[in-house]
Amino acid sequence: MSLFGSLYTGVSGLSAQSQSTAMISNNIANVNTVGFKRSEAAFFSLVTTEGRNTRYSPGTVSVSRIQRVNQQGPIQQSVSSTDTSISGNGFYAVKRDTDASGLSPYLYTRNGQFSEDAQGFLRNTAGFYLFGWPLDVDGNLPSNQGDLTSLVPIDVAFLGGLTRPTSSADLALNLDSTNDGDPDALLANAGTAPADFTRSITMYDSLGNGQPVSFEFVKTYGPQGTAASSINSTTATTSLTADLGIAPADQFTIDIDGTGAPVLLTLTVVAGTPAAPGEVQTIGDVINEINGAAIGVTAFLGNAGELVIQRDDFLTAGQSLDLANVGAGTALAGLGLTAGSFASDDLTTGFGNGLPTDSPPYSSGAFPAPQYLPGDSLYNARGWWQVKAIDPSNNVLSTGLLNFTPNGTINALPDSDGNIDIELTGIDWGNGSALQTIEVDVSRFSQFAGNFTVLFADQNGAELGLRTGLDIDREGFVIARFSNGATSQLYKLPLVTFSNPNGLQEVSGTAYSETEDSGEENLREAGAGGAGFIEPSTLEISNVDLADEFAKLIISQRAYSANTKVITTVDQMTEDLLRLR
Repeated sequence: MSLFGSLYTGVSGLSAQSQSTAMISNNIANVNTVGFKRSEAAFFSLVTTEGRNTRYSPGTVSVSRIQRVNQQGPIQQSVSSTDTSISGNGFYAVKRDTDASGLSPYLYTRNGQFSEDAQGFLRNTAGFYLFGWPLDVDGNLPSNQGDLTSLVPIDVAFLGGLTRPTSSADLALNLDSTNDGDPDALLANAGTAPADFTRSITMYDSLGNGQPVSFEFVKTYGPQGTAASSINSTTATTSLTADLGIAPADQFTIDIDGTGAPVLLTLTVVAGTPAAPGEVQTIGDVINEINGAAIGVTAFLGNAGELVIQRDDFLTAGQSLDLANVGAGTALAGLGLTAGSFASDDLTTGFGNGLPTDSPPYSSGAFPAPQYLPGDSLYNARGWWQVKAIDPSNNVLSTGLLNFTPNGTINALPDSDGNIDIELTGIDWGNGSALQTIEVDVSRFSQFAGNFTVLFADQNGAELGLRTGLDIDREGFVIARFSNGATSQLYKLPLVTFSNPNGLQEVSGTAYSETEDSGEENLREAGAGGAGFIEPSTLEISNVDLADEFAKLIISQRAYSANTKVITTVDQMTEDLLRLR
């Protein structure tokens, strides 16, 4: 038995080395195959046991195949924007057809050499269709993204062109706090006053039409009860009698809400230097007396040298500032003021709100809410601007107030999304396009002395553009590029991981199918959950090392020759045995 057993042992050695050589030759043949994973032979012995220790029966050798699927192959550059490789764990999910149902099995590959076919599907060089997650209009993944049923074939055939309606815009500018020496407008007149500054931004509707939206800025005294002189270019030293012709002994009163004492202030014009409280000779005296009385009223000279008398508090609708001449005198007319009751503008009329509990309190719901209120050191009573947004047909889209702090920054609180913006909602362009909402970021508005300056203006819309290319980025997003400069994320590629990738079953086309040994598939986003990253414009080449394969080939060749020598030797021994007589 030992002699013939040795013959069978040699034959098993020939078979094992033949299989090893076959694996080596397959590795060498696929050295340039994208995504190919090498295999190697693992030998183990089969032992024949005997009941007596005095006899030995030779066993045989067997071979098993070990796949090195988990071994990373080298990554090389590619000129194609749809070529990708995986750096780390994971496989692309592919199929032999575009059937997204469970009737067609999924396969898994590292061959990322994809290109668009005649029907707009992405396929690799082995002909497999690439599958991925579709993105909704907000760029969100499907809710069942962990299941294979969430995947669809990557199809870009419908993207002949793209329009992108504007949903957000950025405007950064400086408004001149001195307003070129022009008087500020009373809020009641701001709606019809000429704009101090205008800037347009072209927005795009859902049909791709450009729609220039103009933003008009008018410097205003704000929503407080305000009386402003019609006489400009006065100074603090302007004489009431000599320069303005007001008769000595003329008197006028300042009151709030018509309540009289103790908030009534009476001022008497005198020809000489004021000798008693309430006596005034110059514009400066009027300002000092009003501000020193602390009755809730402030006086100042405006940008054009006009005298302005203004209520401090305007948080309650219906408050007023009351001016009246005393007796037959005409002191108010000499100052360029009109006797009467000047109400705080009710912001619930024309501006949407205005009560302390409203949000925002000083503007329509479309405009930012001031952060600092009257009485706060960072509130600036002279930092008010009315803003209008006007469409190309001269329709007012929205009107509201902006306020700036004494340091020139916009006085506004971010909304719940952390934005300081003007929200233009329900815009109807009148051309059959969809109603539109646009958020205009105004967080970088400022008010400093100097020129009206636009730092930049931008928006995220685009006119009609034809598709010029397709990209796959490192996070796995399939992105279409268009001639208008717009891009659109269409799909996201999952990376499918397995607990034992070496247990996958190899199929033709450098792809694998799931087996019991590999474990179940797990769909991961690139870079998450142990999955690798998708490297754009690269390819993972074969992980075959030629030098290593040639060394193994030499070893297999020598081992094969040695086994043939065993068979030859046993053959000679059996021949000698047959010659015995």
